Amino acid sequence: MSPLPTGHEIVQAGWQVVRQDGRVRDELIDAAYQEPRLRQLFPWTGMGELHFSRCTDPRWTWDIPYIQPAKGGGYWVSGPLRSESVGPAATAEQAVAMVIARLPSDASPAFVGTPEQLATHEASLTPDRPGTQALNGTSSQPVPPHDAC
Repeated sequence: MSPLPTGHEIVQAGWQVVRQDGRVRDELIDAAYQEPRLRQLFPWTGMGELHFSRCTDPRWTWDIPYIQPAKGGGYWVSGPLRSESVGPAATAEQAVAMVIARLPSDASPAFVGTPEQLATHEASLTPDRPGTQALNGTSSQPVPPHDAC
């Protein structure tokens, strides 16, 4: 019996799938992957958009802005909800910078599991213990999630 993959291995496999599925421009994937804070999140695509999740299993989290191709070139950054718009970006690097500027404080390495399991894990953390995150996202020390990358 082979060991279960680590969070890092799952996230890396996700980046390979995104690169191979051809729905997102290579320059955008390259720019996002070059950013360490995005590289540790689980990537997924939909309708040519590049999304980032704080967990590895579907239905993924929807608390990080995403990047979509703009008509005529460039990119558009939206989200985290579909009804929210951040704005246009001329280059992939600019779009990535716009996402980075809006990352939630708890966007640490992707949690291995579903959004529900992540929420349960986060709810179990108490601000009274050193090194844990409070539910409001503040912390004196970041704590790696279960089986983090």
